[in-house]
Amino acid sequence: MTPEIRKIVTFDEETLIEGFRKTEQPWRMFAVAAVVTNPWAGRFVDDLGSDIRAFGPVLGQILTERIIALAGGGEKIEAYGKAAVVGLDGEIEHASGLIHTLRFGNFYREAVQAKSYLSFTNTRGPANAPIMIPLMDKNDAGRRSHYLTVQFSIPDAPRADEIVVVLGGASGGRPHHRIGDRYQDLKELGHDLENPAAV
Repeated sequence: MTPEIRKIVTFDEETLIEGFRKTEQPWRMFAVAAVVTNPWAGRFVDDLGSDIRAFGPVLGQILTERIIALAGGGEKIEAYGKAAVVGLDGEIEHASGLIHTLRFGNFYREAVQAKSYLSFTNTRGPANAPIMIPLMDKNDAGRRSHYLTVQFSIPDAPRADEIVVVLGGASGGRPHHRIGDRYQDLKELGHDLENPAAV
């Protein structure tokens, strides 16, 4: 079984002035979404595994190829994330199932040569529901400049029996970042940077 994709939607935002000050270079945040039929809509299914294994690689490859092309190459993506929104005849588990599998996410991780995990949201909503993709630095989870959120919506998706599956990215962090990184807080609080949980 392969996913039935009704449409693919791209989002691309380029900011030239942020906080009343020009950016040194254009700051881009972007996303690619696939609107797919939910194979489990309207019923309870005990075993989601076979469809997840079938859908994950197809969606992972398609969306990764599209977002890499949109960015102009994997090296142009500094922050990344993923999201899914399931329609009203589906469960949060359905949204989660399609994005929380290495068969999906590894395509993107490998394409951008990332070390960090893919931050995520999995939500439920009607058509035009907000799609929010939290981003983080692809190599440094403590780099707060890259804590970002891509937000957009699709006027006719998800339908009740659909899932919107999304990858997001950014060309860099916030242009005028000035709140410091996580490591300074840890140091000031007396934590071991090699073992942050230790006091």
